[in-house]
Amino acid sequence: MASRAVEVAGPRLRLVRPDDRVVSPALAVRLSRRNTALLLVPAGALVAVGLIMVLSASSWTAYTRYGSSFLFFRRQAVYAVVGAGAMFVTSRMRYTAWRRLALPFLVVAVLLLIMVLQPSAGTVAGGSARWLTFGPVNVQPSEFAKLALITFVAALLARKRNHLQDLVHLALPLLPVVSVVCGLVILQPDLGTALILSMSVFLLLYVAGVRMRYLVSAAAFGSILSMALILSEPYRRARLLAFLHPRHDPGNTGWHLFQSLIALGSGGWFGVGLGASRQDWGYVPNAHTDFIFSILGEEVGLVGEIVILTLFGLLIFAGIRIAARAPDAFGRLLAAGIVGWLGIQTVVNLGAVTGLMPITGVPLPFLSYGGSSLVVSMASVGILANISRCSAPGPRRKATRRRAG
Repeated sequence: MASRAVEVAGPRLRLVRPDDRVVSPALAVRLSRRNTALLLVPAGALVAVGLIMVLSASSWTAYTRYGSSFLFFRRQAVYAVVGAGAMFVTSRMRYTAWRRLALPFLVVAVLLLIMVLQPSAGTVAGGSARWLTFGPVNVQPSEFAKLALITFVAALLARKRNHLQDLVHLALPLLPVVSVVCGLVILQPDLGTALILSMSVFLLLYVAGVRMRYLVSAAAFGSILSMALILSEPYRRARLLAFLHPRHDPGNTGWHLFQSLIALGSGGWFGVGLGASRQDWGYVPNAHTDFIFSILGEEVGLVGEIVILTLFGLLIFAGIRIAARAPDAFGRLLAAGIVGWLGIQTVVNLGAVTGLMPITGVPLPFLSYGGSSLVVSMASVGILANISRCSAPGPRRKATRRRAG
């Protein structure tokens, strides 16, 4: 009776299994394989499309600056191979190991974020110190910080599941850790990534079952703080004003958005053809990174854009199904955090290139050029695949457990 009382007292995860029926092992295996395929096929297709679009969107810039149209494409291809290796490793590595690795992984991420702020170690580009250079390789620590923070918060909330209604117990050490990570990212400065980090943690708190009044208070405080940070820097204010009044200064502050919309509008239904874009001839800034979807829309048109959005939708849908069928609370929270992060970042990027949200400078997962983003995103997909596999233990795994017992 005592254990039953303790179980009822704890908050329930808002992300639960679709039903409470006991399914047969064979059906569980089929569901696991279906979810895994529904996850991996869109992810692989997005990576392939990303390689094609990086080649198309970066060829003019790469040739004019470095004399080779294939420079960024070759690098992205190498990153894709490394990402495939990382995805294979994380898909075979039992996800429960991340619960033990959460704190060391976070410590390493924080140290890298501190290193990138040191003038002797960090590489400055575009006014931001976001990269560490190791020979020919540039590493962006904030990308690793996304997965590290989500893993740590998922492990913390799973451990404190019966104490989430105690505000002090919940805030320590969650609030200091999130503040340190987001604060270091803001100092780079990179407010867009900091917002994605904070929104991902907010989603995890919601999924874990934290009281709604705590969430509303956190959302209100976060909104006020975000607005204060936006207004504190001239370039952030300019981006906000360009979003609110895009026609006020199309040749300066509104240049990014106007050129992006021109590219999207030029594509029509079926696009102008792969490699036939004109907006990537120096008109759309960051054509192969933040605004790669604009070039994609110009070259493959509305139909191609719908296909890409469908692939993202299938990947997110598969991630939600995997989270709902995860074997334990940590698995559900980890899967929900990864899916939430990828979904939020996708929405933020697409909102910026279409003028529905202010420009934040975050990449589009799997498509935008960038090694750290691609490798971490693919490794995260591998973690989701492992959670899916572990949700349906087969006879061999059951036998192994009996021998171990």
